[in-house]
Amino acid sequence: MQTLAYGSWPSPIDAALAAAHDGRPEDVDFADDEVWWTEPRPAEGGRRALVRRRADGTQETVLPAPWNVRSRVIEYGGRAWAAVTDARGPLVVFAHFPDQRLYAWRPGGEEPRPLTPVSTVGGGLRWAEPRIHPERGEVWCVLEEFTGDGPADVRRVLAAVPLDGSAAGDRGAVRELTDDRHRFVTGPRISPDGRRAAWLAWDHPRMPWDGTELVLADIAPDGTFRGARTVAGGPEESIAQVDWAPDGSLLHVGDRGGWWNLHRDGTPLCPREEEFGGPLWKLGQRWFAPLDNGLIAVLHGRGAPRLGILDPETGEIADAAGPWTEFAPALAALGERVVAVGASPYSGYEVIELDTRTGHARVIGAAHHDAVDPAYYPRPRVRTFTGPGGREIHAHVYPPHHPGCAAPDDELPPYVVRAHGGPTSRAPLVLDLETAYFTSRGIGVVDVNYGGSTGYGRRYRDRLREQWGVVDVEDCAAVARALADEGAADPDRLAVRGGSAGGWTAAASLATTDVYACGTISYPVLDLTGWSAGETHDFESCYLETLIGPYARVPERYTERSPAEHADRITAPFLLLQGLDDVICPPAQCERFLARMAGRGVPHAYLAFEGEGHGFRRAETMVRALEAELSLYAQVFGLRPGDVPELELTG
Repeated sequence: MQTLAYGSWPSPIDAALAAAHDGRPEDVDFADDEVWWTEPRPAEGGRRALVRRRADGTQETVLPAPWNVRSRVIEYGGRAWAAVTDARGPLVVFAHFPDQRLYAWRPGGEEPRPLTPVSTVGGGLRWAEPRIHPERGEVWCVLEEFTGDGPADVRRVLAAVPLDGSAAGDRGAVRELTDDRHRFVTGPRISPDGRRAAWLAWDHPRMPWDGTELVLADIAPDGTFRGARTVAGGPEESIAQVDWAPDGSLLHVGDRGGWWNLHRDGTPLCPREEEFGGPLWKLGQRWFAPLDNGLIAVLHGRGAPRLGILDPETGEIADAAGPWTEFAPALAALGERVVAVGASPYSGYEVIELDTRTGHARVIGAAHHDAVDPAYYPRPRVRTFTGPGGREIHAHVYPPHHPGCAAPDDELPPYVVRAHGGPTSRAPLVLDLETAYFTSRGIGVVDVNYGGSTGYGRRYRDRLREQWGVVDVEDCAAVARALADEGAADPDRLAVRGGSAGGWTAAASLATTDVYACGTISYPVLDLTGWSAGETHDFESCYLETLIGPYARVPERYTERSPAEHADRITAPFLLLQGLDDVICPPAQCERFLARMAGRGVPHAYLAFEGEGHGFRRAETMVRALEAELSLYAQVFGLRPGDVPELELTG
């Protein structure tokens, strides 16, 4: 065991290794008896590849580069592919990210053929949650249509796209199934008898975790929807998912009791102070999946969700055995088989199949392989801290850890306080080599699930109402101070970092507290007035009405809370990272902020990346960003991290 200063421990986890393992499988589903999913390819320009696991266990990439299976509906996207199998084999329909057209393709056949028209300026078309109906010769999905140049010039409806390709050159060949009375809709779920369709809808200023409506319509023999009516939900109830049981009963997850619980025909099936759902950031996320035998696969729990099988008649849940302690909202079922995406603090996200007859679960795709000796992985601790007013703050603490190094007894470790994005989201407790990149070098990390985070009930989630920039900042600071008071962290070597909403929290923390010696701010919100006045996209354009308050009522609050308006208060060095193609938190926010920092003598660096949007996907970008972040901490904290390119800080 070597005795070396914190931050100087030699680590086999470099930035390239961390980047190569970034991301997780998504859009898991069955195609006949095969399991398919999408997975990230950072080394291939950040595309999402479609992967197929055949019945014999062999695995292959379905579409070669540069095909990128990813939707941009509501910018965060949604389920982007569907497949059916007939006598000719699988037929795949998918959204291609660069042009957002729907394509149809048969593996082994000719190039994918477009099903939808080319988007035009002022008339962009996007598609999500495709479902193939061969008997009708159509794909039913969500259509997002831009009717002008502004983010508010958009409509969303359910639509039917012909499988024969007749709509590829003719927008008029697309058959709209609903009108645009609602601003947002999810894809339709069709009843077992084919006579009814159910979907979710909501309108500004609500976000889907504030209030949604469950809409039900009859399907006429000609495939038109009739008699659409709201049967559950409303302005103060969030319904996260809807689906049909095999017996024709309607299932949904709603939080009218304060927790996202599962209901059948409006009656709670298993009322618990646990979450059976989550925030609908992407269309088509699934927290439950009905089985043919009447049981229901569910994700449930406080904080980290577990995978279980619910008996709706008794309300009992049998949890799946296995090492996985965290699951993504990506359940699918076929017969008595369930597929899920699970991870743990010592393994990345994997595709898992559960046989509900035997209770046996196994990895069938994207299997975790230790890229380095697991002895270098962090050893997390789940903690609950006390914040202002005695409120609870949930966090995951990752102390510095190295199998062959220890620090001098008289030295306290530096710590990075990490604020998650969203902000209506949560930091999962899973193996992340980006975290290990720091902890294996002797830098602690703590993920703070501050007030407003999901997983702990609606009351905890609502703490952030009109308090964004206050509660999140206070909770992160309280955790940082507590670690310092315990003697677990060096109070003079604390950093704050985050991306998107976490970038906002990091910037606001530097502007309003004296807790941190430096910070890393990634693709952030910095100017509330500009963001709410049309600088962001439609989905989140009214988000600030709940996070800050209606602008017409409290305009001064938008100025008071914005880091860009208080650049004069920031004295700590910082790193600012931004994608130049970001339409959610656009570069203009960073540029105005930097203009106000100019000449103030605060050391900082700004790295902007062409071809990157909201969140980085390319390996070379992630490597540059991670190494720059480590260099910032090395310079500010006086660390010696070894062979890391030095970040040039200017004032």
